Amino acid sequence: MASRPVLTAALTALAPVSWGTTYAVTTQFLPPDRPLFTGLMRALPAGLVLLSLARVLPRGAWWWKATVLGALNIGAFFPLLFLSAYRLPGGMAAVVGSIGPLIVVGLSAVLLGQRPTARSVVTGAVAAFGVSLVVLKAAGALDPVGVLAALASTASMSTGTVLTKRWGRPDGVGPLALTGWQLTVGGLLIAPVAFLVEGAPPALDGRAVGGYLYLALANTAIAYWLWFRGIGRLTATQVTLLGPLSPLTAAVVGWAALGQALTPVQLAGMGLAFGATVAGQLRVRPAGVQTFSSTERNGRKDSMDVMSPELRR
Repeated sequence: MASRPVLTAALTALAPVSWGTTYAVTTQFLPPDRPLFTGLMRALPAGLVLLSLARVLPRGAWWWKATVLGALNIGAFFPLLFLSAYRLPGGMAAVVGSIGPLIVVGLSAVLLGQRPTARSVVTGAVAAFGVSLVVLKAAGALDPVGVLAALASTASMSTGTVLTKRWGRPDGVGPLALTGWQLTVGGLLIAPVAFLVEGAPPALDGRAVGGYLYLALANTAIAYWLWFRGIGRLTATQVTLLGPLSPLTAAVVGWAALGQALTPVQLAGMGLAFGATVAGQLRVRPAGVQTFSSTERNGRKDSMDVMSPELRR
């Protein structure tokens, strides 16, 4: 039983690890200066594939809930993220994005009734500081629009994560269908913006087709399925504290595949961020909670019955 949360966290972590490869794939395989088209090609094909596999459509209130979640997690998040990345210098967008765990801690208190703990706040702050050491380059002028876009993208994804946890899933509907709904809605929202801002789709060669296939299937369909599956099984704070693995993976890929150097400061930041991510997956049993061994259980309730609902989640 103890290994199941560890396995769930490990599988969920594959999502931000996959997202950390997006920059390298985009710069090495895809047409330049088409971030919205790339967002569209990530979201809509992946959503349609998952819908064809799940063969389940929303019902009742889930039509508007899926629309809200799709807008927050995909439709607004992708364009805002790309806008911030293009307008901010050297990794600043990733630094702003790394405060997501702190936003989730605050939203979880309001929407989920989960009291913030000192450990969740500290681990979130340490993770953000570690990411800043890894990705922040030489100082440059901060574009106000870029900063606002970065904050908005982080707030959008954080809100979507907490609402996904709050609303759960309809009876009989798995994470595959829920992910398909959101990716499809998000892709449909991005499509008109992409064509309005960037015009007609670019010509694609074999490398670009391969890059888009990777982004749509592994980087989006599978990764977001793992992400939303994790939200259903872990706390919102645990899930979002896996987010720093994305910029850390991007730094490792840049070093291994693109020949980018890693300084001692960056390595120290990676250690801090990774340590905070691991610490964020641990749960502390509140004082006063009793558990019993199998030999002590005779005539008593199972130890899970005397734990708080939060521990049994």
